[in-house]
Amino acid sequence: MEGGMKFLDLKPGNIGVNENNDLKILDFGLARICEDSMTSYVATRWYRAPEIILNRTQYNSQADIWSVGCIMAELITGRTLFPGDNEIDQITMIMELVGKPNDDFLDKMTSVQARSYIKFMPNYVPQDFNKVFPIATAQARNILQQMLVFDPEKRLSAEQCLQHPYFIHWHDPDDEPTAPFFEKVSELNECTVDAIKLLMLNEIRNFVYKPPPNEVIE
Repeated sequence: MEGGMKFLDLKPGNIGVNENNDLKILDFGLARICEDSMTSYVATRWYRAPEIILNRTQYNSQADIWSVGCIMAELITGRTLFPGDNEIDQITMIMELVGKPNDDFLDKMTSVQARSYIKFMPNYVPQDFNKVFPIATAQARNILQQMLVFDPEKRLSAEQCLQHPYFIHWHDPDDEPTAPFFEKVSELNECTVDAIKLLMLNEIRNFVYKPPPNEVIE
């Protein structure tokens, strides 16, 4: 994600849209730098990536891609894709759709307890997305299948999603600025809330807008 950030709480209630169909993320309460270690108690359960549920303390912005896939599926079907009652129910529903992860993924899990639990689960096989999402276009099903992948290393990145044919009518490289990686992690870790507010204010004051090449400023 942009600037090396991971949001970790993407869900329909945290996304706003204006009259120009521009999307905005409304709540950065759980946002972190991609290098941070985290616990599994982040992200609303229904949109939580499997690596978070399984207590992998090191995860990156690919967890957000999973959440986006869940939201997109909900927009298509009109219902929550994985409405689990608890974390065990949640991970079971995920495997029932996308299949049980292979041994390569299990070997990368840091939680011995979670690895043992998954290992002895039934051998779920991936469902046919043509049947799960019959009203979706072929391209929509294709990108969903590449976002809703159990192993985060095999999911599409945000950049790859934008290059997917599904977004051909909306993808505009000139209107998709990429923020540089945020390099003040250690500085922020030692700051008080008031100091962080001051840093943010200084960033705003020093901001210089750089229009895309095709934009004309009158």
